[in-house]
Amino acid sequence: MIGDDRVHIWTAAEVDDGQVPPAQHAPVAEILAWARRYLVTSNPGLGRSGPVCPYTQPSLHRGLFHLAALTDAGGADIAEAVESLRSWYEKLAAEIDGQDRELLTILLVLPHLDPLSSAALDAVQARAKDRFVADGVMIGQFHPACDQPGLWNPHFKALRAPVPLLAIRKLVVFDLPFLMDSEVHAESYLRRFAPDIPPRIRDQLVRRLTERRDAVRTP
Repeated sequence: MIGDDRVHIWTAAEVDDGQVPPAQHAPVAEILAWARRYLVTSNPGLGRSGPVCPYTQPSLHRGLFHLAALTDAGGADIAEAVESLRSWYEKLAAEIDGQDRELLTILLVLPHLDPLSSAALDAVQARAKDRFVADGVMIGQFHPACDQPGLWNPHFKALRAPVPLLAIRKLVVFDLPFLMDSEVHAESYLRRFAPDIPPRIRDQLVRRLTERRDAVRTP
């Protein structure tokens, strides 16, 4: 385990070995089981082929999949825990070579949040996202009541999990659809990836910008 007075972080192997304290074990183990059951498999409602998250199985296989929880000292101050987690992510990433950095993943499990409303979790994620994206890191939210539509099927709620959590991983070129909600995020993306954007992603960018322009022009 690594961490500080705000957050503790375990590898999937450490969770399996029972190294998570009893007070935190149940929700952390539940999310690890969910990741192995849901994220790594395909789903007919997803609207595309392949697993729900294409990074999870390789991350698990390479020992780069981590679970985190607030410490008792950290209390319910999620914003401070998220900032601490970002620092730990950078420390871990610095020790990883090459493309394996894309597989480094940390899920911050937050069982004390309201399972019936994602408002509090959404607010934390929204506040943190600007800095994370500017630093080349994605932060996403999963929640039992998350109503965010899927990219390929708007009726499929891909970001639902049995326990509220925040997911952190490296920003990659295929993340553009998750960043079009903000000009700040899109600009951060373009500064980082513009020379290497694949044609399919460029087409998505042009389409989104055209749709936004048309929406502004519509009376």
